[in-house]
Amino acid sequence: MQPVIQTVLTEVEKVLSGKSDAVRRLLTASLADGHILLDDVPGVGKTTLAVALGKILGLASRRIQFTPDVLPSDIVGFTVYDRESGAFLYRPGVASGANLLLGDEINRTSSKTQSALLEAMEERQVTVDGETHPLPDPFIVIATQNNVGTAGTQMLPYAQMDRFMVRLSIGYPDHDAQMALLKARQGVDPMKTVRQVMDREGFLALREEAMQVFASDAVLDYIARIAMASREDPALEIGLSPRAAICLDRMAKVRAWMDGRDYVVPQDVQDVALDVCAHRVIPAQKSRLAGLSEQEIVRSLMARVRVPDRHA
Repeated sequence: MQPVIQTVLTEVEKVLSGKSDAVRRLLTASLADGHILLDDVPGVGKTTLAVALGKILGLASRRIQFTPDVLPSDIVGFTVYDRESGAFLYRPGVASGANLLLGDEINRTSSKTQSALLEAMEERQVTVDGETHPLPDPFIVIATQNNVGTAGTQMLPYAQMDRFMVRLSIGYPDHDAQMALLKARQGVDPMKTVRQVMDREGFLALREEAMQVFASDAVLDYIARIAMASREDPALEIGLSPRAAICLDRMAKVRAWMDGRDYVVPQDVQDVALDVCAHRVIPAQKSRLAGLSEQEIVRSLMARVRVPDRHA
């Protein structure tokens, strides 16, 4: 593993014990310039992880707690008439100036407000009253949603789900991790002990280095055949989009880079496939009646697609 990644994992461990695999996957998506949806039960550390990561990576972080009364203008900003200048002035929303935007409980706000993030997530810009305002680089959205107590919540539209590079779950800690968490909170807040290990420029340099990893035609063909197979799978109503295939490529490159390689192997694609693909497919009615989950369908699909014999 790259030494800098190990250092980041060590710092996160101060506030979230026993979850190095979930943290590594989140880091992989961040370095692939993607957005992350943390989908899990309440209280497992979703928000803590996002806040700690922003501090460790030295990224400008902002947070918004999504509630039913949050408006699109709270995110993208608005224009207001200034009587002194006689002009309309732009007042930035929470997305402006953020390298890392934490959206807490995104499913508790309206579909209209959720959709306000669409342009920001895809184009790294917001448009207000016909005027476009660029967002900083990097711009990463880490959104959380709880799958418990969903009364009054709004499911994310498919178009927005497709803009999240990965959907991750942290899960409950095991006994040892739970003990470590309890002991860490007997004294000072462990978040105060987390230290910054890089800055924005350092993060961008790592991202650029990871994107230079080589993906051969054989690997790209493998990714393309996975996408095509999903679109032809009778178990699915909607398969993987072209955006999903691009995300598979980028995630596989970062996965390879983290392991110290400058080339992608098929195993890299397989390692990230479930995180990238499961939230992007919609099961057919017969699959839903049979109780098949998106994860089960993706696993079955991956098992049927021929793995290339060579990668370079």
